Amino acid sequence: MIVLGFDTATADTVVGLAGAGETIELRHEPAPGERPGHAEQLLPLCREALERAGIDWQQVDRIGVGVGPGTFTGLRIGVATGRALAQSAGAEVAPVSTLRALAANLDGSFPVIDARRGELFVLAGGAPRTARPEELAALAGGRTAIGDGALLHADRLEDVAPDPELHHVRGAALCALAAEAEAIGRDELLPDYVRDPDAKPRG
Repeated sequence: MIVLGFDTATADTVVGLAGAGETIELRHEPAPGERPGHAEQLLPLCREALERAGIDWQQVDRIGVGVGPGTFTGLRIGVATGRALAQSAGAEVAPVSTLRALAANLDGSFPVIDARRGELFVLAGGAPRTARPEELAALAGGRTAIGDGALLHADRLEDVAPDPELHHVRGAALCALAAEAEAIGRDELLPDYVRDPDAKPRG
């Protein structure tokens, strides 16, 4: 099965392609002070992955989409793109937890994503939730913390992974989790905001 996976829940735009030879991983990481480039980078990175593998869109069997938690705008871009690509390519679609994809970088790790507004997104008891910085040490329970939230609050944690690459979602993990997941209908693909979006429609 050829799987194209991508995630736009964090500042990075991450793409992976598996099942068509060697796994391909691509990532755009914004420079310090630069805004995330999800809208500009996602489709070009997907096309580049397919070109490197020598395949076209119709050969993709499944599209794995990182559904968060993460930034409201990033998640909207990723989910909308996933729905559109699945329809145009005739591919299955599968949701992937961004926190679980991050945790796949290191066995037994504690994934932490910056949720802004003084909060973090974490996996606690196997489920995503928000946490305050002062809760991190207790929730981590001595596990090695990874993710941009772990770097942001390293002073509150016992152990933070020293390898910079461990703090980024990887395309290979997205593809692997998407391959294991149950495919869903395109309209069922929804962001996992965990908390209410920052922007709300006017009543």
